[in-house]
Amino acid sequence: MEEVNLVSEALKFMALGMGIVFLFLAVMIFALKLQAKLIAKYFPEKPKEVTNTWKPNTTNEDDKNIIAAITAAIIHHNNNKG
Repeated sequence: MEEVNLVSEALKFMALGMGIVFLFLAVMIFALKLQAKLIAKYFPEKPKEVTNTWKPNTTNEDDKNIIAAITAAIIHHNNNKG
């Protein structure tokens, strides 16, 4: 009977498996880069319009109410601390 060195066979299978995985990943990276270029070419991203239409809807009375609520919350928190 022929002797088979199990360590050398294991190393061969390991190298074969790692080589196949490496090749698969290299092909996948190439395919994804190609896909990104094709999508960018045929479906370009439209620039978004920047609109600055936000205006605060608060009045001076609203500001006073907000300040009063914040002050009351701080005082309540400080009273419950000790």
